[in-house]
Amino acid sequence: MPETMRAIEITQPGGSDVLKPTERPMPQAGPGQVVLKVAFAGVNRPDALQRAGMYAPPPTASDLPGLEASGEVVALGAGVSDLRIGDLVCALLPGGGYAEYVATPAAHCLPVPKGMGMKEAACLPETFFTVWSNVFMRGGLKAGERFLVHGGSSGIGTTAIQLAHVKGARVFATAGTDAKCAACAELGAEAAINYRDMDFVDVMQAEGGANLILDMVGGGYIPRNLKALAEDGRLVQIAFLQGPKAEVNFATLMTRRLTMTGSTLRPQSDLAKARIAQELRREVWPLLESGQVAPVMDSSYTLDQASEAHARMETSGHIGKIVLSVGG
Repeated sequence: MPETMRAIEITQPGGSDVLKPTERPMPQAGPGQVVLKVAFAGVNRPDALQRAGMYAPPPTASDLPGLEASGEVVALGAGVSDLRIGDLVCALLPGGGYAEYVATPAAHCLPVPKGMGMKEAACLPETFFTVWSNVFMRGGLKAGERFLVHGGSSGIGTTAIQLAHVKGARVFATAGTDAKCAACAELGAEAAINYRDMDFVDVMQAEGGANLILDMVGGGYIPRNLKALAEDGRLVQIAFLQGPKAEVNFATLMTRRLTMTGSTLRPQSDLAKARIAQELRREVWPLLESGQVAPVMDSSYTLDQASEAHARMETSGHIGKIVLSVGG
């Protein structure tokens, strides 16, 4: 094991150009943790928010960006019994994924699905933990319900469409181009709404309203989402690309019995994340191994090209996931 490793650090809050290569000490496996030799690391919106100084890592987490990775287990902390040296896993990370090695709780690691490569496996944790916990655990989506996901061509969106479709929901999605809408339809959305040409409120009201909406836009979408919900509908908020503030008539919630909720993944306890991992292994990993669900890949960059990867993500031109090749 080397004493230092290559990594990408945030030199100061700012644009994608503040991501710079550096050398860091090797991480150590604390109690209940493992160290992974990273093959690929996923690139996600929270990484860009952290880079911009808008999403500080928890006090005990690495200051390096990167919330998911695939890799090989190379060190075990005290009390770890379910994993062994040499195991190939993908993992939800507290931070530090933009590096050659990373430490993470063993309970947040999942085996690389049979038949899947390390590049694809690196795309699973952040999006699948987020979608499963918010759409199914928190949002309670059931077969036959009408489900609307905004940003349908994003990593979150492509995952949500597939999981909701395979679980028997009627899926609707919004996206900003015809090509992105076509991608959503191929994944299982019965209607893909180009928000530049159509009003998703009108579309959903014509269908009787959405039983569940997953939103990462916020801002002006919040009151429109409430209009698009069916009676007893649920709105789950996971991000605010247009800001967290909106004017809402709360009498609407009362008279139509609506539910507004939401969550962020990173600040949740290790135990809460471990429970999500257990559900994913039981409910979703068989779907991945059978090919019923698969990550949608957009592009791959080297570790030293992290700034280019962030620039690609922030153009919103991508469809699916962006990854960094570290040791893969």
